[in-house]
Amino acid sequence: MEEPKINPYIPVIIGVISVSASAIFVKLTSAPTGIIAFYRLFFSVLLMVPVFLTNYLFELRLLTKKDWLFSALAGIFLAFHFILWFESLNYTSVASSTVLVTLQPLFAFVGTYFFFKERISWKAVLSGLAAVGGSIMISWGDFRMSGTALYGDFLALVACALITFYLLLGQNVRKRISLVTYTFVVYFMSSVALFLYVLLEKQPLFPYKASDWLFFILLAIVPNLMGHTLFNWSLKWLSTSIISVAILFEPVGATILAYFFLNERTIWTQIVGGVIVISGITLFALDEKKKSLKERIE
Repeated sequence: MEEPKINPYIPVIIGVISVSASAIFVKLTSAPTGIIAFYRLFFSVLLMVPVFLTNYLFELRLLTKKDWLFSALAGIFLAFHFILWFESLNYTSVASSTVLVTLQPLFAFVGTYFFFKERISWKAVLSGLAAVGGSIMISWGDFRMSGTALYGDFLALVACALITFYLLLGQNVRKRISLVTYTFVVYFMSSVALFLYVLLEKQPLFPYKASDWLFFILLAIVPNLMGHTLFNWSLKWLSTSIISVAILFEPVGATILAYFFLNERTIWTQIVGGVIVISGITLFALDEKKKSLKERIE
């Protein structure tokens, strides 16, 4: 294998910082959550158009009617994931919201168990219970602060469940086409769903402040395209488990950025609960990677 020109861990670190900035950009935007979500995906699609039309347009012929249906449903789930997650940031802290969204692997674990009958190891169950316990601690601390914070936590958890459905719907389609084509199709479908949503909600597409437009574009470039692109680039030299665990540190990066840019303070239940959640999900991810390798050998 060719040697990377730079240490692959450096792009991973930059990628974590990039995705961590997502919640900060949302909090700094004054537009309604539906509008923020729409422009994040709309600008992502626009930025992808030149590359997609030049190199990947032919792959659309590989999609079946079922693929288009699943891609449309995945786009709808992704759209409402962003709406609910962005809305949660209006009620709870960046720290609580981003930590609770990292529970996604557990939702996926439950989904694959019921839909694909995958086996469950006792280590996965224990690490999952630990993560759930950490999330309960965060919610308990937020409830003591205010009922609205607990409502924000609930929205973050529902958003987490929706992103899981988005991933489950896409895993079959993704086997036949490239990442670029799948991402473009789903982002396009999601943009259409969000456009219809903002029309129904009568949320104005414009005018907005210049700073809002800047954050719309930054949301498309930094967490969406740059962050995930760097993770995908690093996969050539690093294992999937390393990338998966690295992504779990998004709440840490988001909390640090929120402290400096939003002046948000954390309470002890958020810190302890966050550490428990991240530790539980990390153990879960490592156990899943170990199980996957064992199945390949067998």
